[in-house]
Amino acid sequence: MIRAYKFLMRPTVGQEGALTAMLRDHCTLYNAALQERRDAYRHASKTTIRYGQQSAQLKDIRTYDPDQARWSFSSQQATLRRLDKAFAAFFRRVKSSEKPGYPRFRSNKRFDTVDFPQDGDGCRWDATPHDPVTRVRLQGVGHVKVHQHRPVVGKVKTISVKREDRRWYVVLTADQAQPEPLPATGAVVGIDMGIANFLADSTGEFVPNPRHGAKAAAKLEAAQQALSRCKRGSTRRRKAVEVVARLHRKVRRQRLDHAHKTALDLVRGNDFIAHEDLKIRNMSKAPAPKPDAERPGAFLPNGASAKAGLNRSIADAGWGVFLAILAAKAEGAGREVMAVDPRNTSRRCPECGHTAKENRPIQEKFHCQECDHQAHADTVGALNVLRAGLVRRDANPA
Repeated sequence: MIRAYKFLMRPTVGQEGALTAMLRDHCTLYNAALQERRDAYRHASKTTIRYGQQSAQLKDIRTYDPDQARWSFSSQQATLRRLDKAFAAFFRRVKSSEKPGYPRFRSNKRFDTVDFPQDGDGCRWDATPHDPVTRVRLQGVGHVKVHQHRPVVGKVKTISVKREDRRWYVVLTADQAQPEPLPATGAVVGIDMGIANFLADSTGEFVPNPRHGAKAAAKLEAAQQALSRCKRGSTRRRKAVEVVARLHRKVRRQRLDHAHKTALDLVRGNDFIAHEDLKIRNMSKAPAPKPDAERPGAFLPNGASAKAGLNRSIADAGWGVFLAILAAKAEGAGREVMAVDPRNTSRRCPECGHTAKENRPIQEKFHCQECDHQAHADTVGALNVLRAGLVRRDANPA
């Protein structure tokens, strides 16, 4: 299996300048390749340029541009592949009638990653094994110190350098053997994601919603206001941007930490975990405008203000991140995770099977109109999710 590792780098002042220059030159290459594709297609011949043609030009580009020649040839090929993937995704969205999103030019501030496709080709992980400090060697930069907070298991395949605010990280992917599965517990569980509580499980337990974004909202609002008062290009504005980025980074890390710990508890305690197959992007869409037929150019109330608050709560909960982490941890532990259709899971009585919207008179309460069964609505949802998951598992045995 492939596992990713992310470590903080501690470059010197000179190495930080070289890393910044590397990002800048790769950004220039990306933008130049994008411009070439645009110009070729706008020509009367409607020529389509692909990755292979642009990769073949790299040798000449490096010959005539000393700045580009400093960096790894393979990393520059990876940057061109990145553009090619952007175009492939664009055409896929056009074909499926989605919002296309044509590939855009990148500014130096928004180009933050350089990929090295293979360890030993322009880069070397743990380049000085005799040194007690772990270092990664990058062509054109040198041996950069790395704060390796945990061991890397397996053979390192790819290396990426990533800038986040004023920090630099190295991201590794390692190919490792399938780990030993955790001992079987015999327990199964269904979970129901929510806003009031982060999740409820089929045993009646609840995980509170930490609401990290809501707690930091006041500080973020003040920082954003301070940023809006700064003159563009000034030192004061640069510092204000760093404050905003630092606050967002803290919230993101808190959300990830909570997701990892919650997922780990579920994986350690259960052999089978069922959850709702949530379409989070659809759930957090803004409502469509409602034109007023009687007043041309005017619109009727569509609940957008209330929906915006719900969308913020959904984003703050981080359901998508949590479910992705849960699936990854379960795979490594030999557990089974299954997504089921969420329709009517909180309206169906787990005792008699009666399904009706009247069974849920308020958000938290479930009261079956047929058999008088009462329970917390989220617990009922988790029970129905578990039953649906077990049925699906038994119908499709591995």
